[in-house]
Amino acid sequence: MPPVRYVRSNGIDMAVYEAGKGPAVVLLHGFPELAFSWRHQIPPLAAAGYHVIVPDQRGYGLTDRPSKVEDYDMVHLTGDLVGLLDALGVEKAVFAGHDWGGLVAWQMPLLHQRRVTGVIGVNTPFIPHEMLWLHPSLTKGLTAPDKPFVANPAKDPIAQMREVYNPDMYVLMFEDGDLADRLMAHDVARVFRSNMRKGVITAAQYAKLPPQARHMTFLQALSQPEPKTLPGELILTPDELAFYAESFGRTGFTPGINWYRNLSRNWRAGLNVDQTIKVPSLMIGAEDDVVLSPAMMDGMDAHIADLEKHVVAGCGHWSQQEKPGEVTALMVDWLKRRVPA
Repeated sequence: MPPVRYVRSNGIDMAVYEAGKGPAVVLLHGFPELAFSWRHQIPPLAAAGYHVIVPDQRGYGLTDRPSKVEDYDMVHLTGDLVGLLDALGVEKAVFAGHDWGGLVAWQMPLLHQRRVTGVIGVNTPFIPHEMLWLHPSLTKGLTAPDKPFVANPAKDPIAQMREVYNPDMYVLMFEDGDLADRLMAHDVARVFRSNMRKGVITAAQYAKLPPQARHMTFLQALSQPEPKTLPGELILTPDELAFYAESFGRTGFTPGINWYRNLSRNWRAGLNVDQTIKVPSLMIGAEDDVVLSPAMMDGMDAHIADLEKHVVAGCGHWSQQEKPGEVTALMVDWLKRRVPA
């Protein structure tokens, strides 16, 4: 990682890592991750002729952690990035985001189009009005056969998720009290040992699971003793695991979880926002991401006229860390064609 620097943005101090010169590319991490999650992409993007800007986002790592839940809504998260560009003297940037970082990246051209050169979604597709977890690829078969579920963009997504999923679904656990916060904080290293893995299950295998096993109750396992052996293979070296554990051991997970606790607020704020993305965009899916599945990419063309899509074969959720070479190559190739250095 490059050396850290701090900038004042949108009322908070943000920790930022920079490398290279040229057109700006801002890399946005997800949950529970850090700017560190882009460590494999930073050197090659800089070498390709780009000014790479990688923040610990609001609530994470070395960046400030406001106390109020509402301080983590999309207005604040995107406002932080506008302030970051201002602080660095950058007019426009490509925003690339993975997981929650992808949700923020797709909102940038909707809320701050004049500051956006393009968008790169890694695993996270663009689905309007916070309906991500209500996509048919996730909800199919979870309701009674005579009552198939169809998401309604005009209805609160959390209310709809309660109609489909059981209360232990991870997003609903984040909404309901602090049990999830406490389970994750109890053994921070375990969170990363058990989650940042590859080869755990393929999309084809997941699709064959019975409906009751597809409610995404990932946090339940943290309430049980840790198994002696875990499925798949850890994608982190011991030093990388220690870095994540130290950081989240210091900050806890609650600030990152607060991003989820604003889904209803974000939905209400976006109801009158045009959901058309008018900048060049790249979508990089992962074949075996069972939550952010490549099937979710299919409807994106209706909202993004200038869209290129790729799928990384044999890759799970943590794409830029699991298959760094493939992800970086797709990013560099697109950037060289669409935003030449």
